[in-house]
Amino acid sequence: MSSLNALHLESNSKFKINFHGGDLSSDAGLLLLNEFIHKIGLKPLVKQHFQTKDKTIRIHTDADNLLQKIYQQISGYFSDDDSDELTDDPVFTNILGKQALASQPTMSRFFNRMDDVTLMQLDWILYLLRQRIYSIKRPEMVLLDIDSTLFDTFGKQEGSGYNYHYSNYGYHALMCYDGLTGDLLKAALRPGNVYSSTDCCEFLQPLLTEYQEDYPDVKLFLRADSGFAKPELFEQLESNGTSYAIRLKENAILKEMAAYLDKELDELTANNKVDYAVVYGEIHYAASSWSYPRRVVVKAEKPAGQLVYMHTFIVTNMYMKAEDIIHFYCNRGKMENFIKESKRGFDMDTMPSYSMVINENRLQISVLAYNIFNWFRRLVLPARMRKLQVDTIRLKLLKVAAKIVHSARYITFKLCSSCPYKNEFYETLKNIRLLPKLE
Repeated sequence: MSSLNALHLESNSKFKINFHGGDLSSDAGLLLLNEFIHKIGLKPLVKQHFQTKDKTIRIHTDADNLLQKIYQQISGYFSDDDSDELTDDPVFTNILGKQALASQPTMSRFFNRMDDVTLMQLDWILYLLRQRIYSIKRPEMVLLDIDSTLFDTFGKQEGSGYNYHYSNYGYHALMCYDGLTGDLLKAALRPGNVYSSTDCCEFLQPLLTEYQEDYPDVKLFLRADSGFAKPELFEQLESNGTSYAIRLKENAILKEMAAYLDKELDELTANNKVDYAVVYGEIHYAASSWSYPRRVVVKAEKPAGQLVYMHTFIVTNMYMKAEDIIHFYCNRGKMENFIKESKRGFDMDTMPSYSMVINENRLQISVLAYNIFNWFRRLVLPARMRKLQVDTIRLKLLKVAAKIVHSARYITFKLCSSCPYKNEFYETLKNIRLLPKLE
């Protein structure tokens, strides 16, 4: 039957199918992304700064493989095996300027060549790209949202450990996002059995130095949960001019010092023990490991239908009202959404190698892919689409069917006539053309 030119379908005798439609792709929206990548100058940056230690001459260079992986990851093709399925895809091959994509074995060997040097190269590329993005639109302030998360591992992978907080085996990754833009400023892989704040000062210092030296006019703020309430971090932030709000774990001394707020709640709820009630205040507190007392703002609340009071303690060096600082801290819930999108939208938590350093390199490539897409979303997408999640944007703008027609002078991409997001496609392309060419 496969030798026939067309197959009739029994469901409708008028329907015929064959595989002679020409060069077709379901990812024509990548042309938009390619235009954006061209504007920010990613390709020459990668070719200039990325090279593994094995300098054997290959058809598929290290720089080409890295670019292929970034495009695949942004498009939702996360597995190395996807390279085999995309080998002859006309959009991918034309964008990357290749006759065929690198195969799965080629990509796997590429990852196995990575080491600590390529880690530094990927970090440097991210730094240079951030400089270019900030040259287009520099933020007035940056909100460092720092947190840890678990990347599951399977088997006896190097560095894998049991984490009691997550009750599972994996790597305990450290992440820092800009809470205002969603940019992933930095990520690091750590053994699974370390505490949340382990090495957080060493992790943060390069970022703090970068903003101090390159963007001294940008105000820095930091939010973190009680896992990061350590005096070394407080002192680091204070010495680097960074405002912070970090939660403290409740203890007997804090509760005793905030007892005056409980009395306020007693008076406030004397005639109504059913509805929600809240009061705010502040104390000056020094744990035994602190060199001096610091301001701690307190929220005491009575949940609706309960008689027991709940307390929130935030240590801070900011001068805002206690209520405003509590609200500022509570907005860090956005970071959980950023982490979820990093994992679900970019497969950032998949750690397939035995080697921890190879998995760390994979993580940094995912960081690049995530940021490139996030910059694309917030700089050039229509305003009505900028709050959409990556899967939705992929479906609406990237997964567009097209036929590729070659002529003597041009390659024409004939996109689907019935695409419901033509206007958004054209608007995005217009916004990209308005960007300066960055080199």
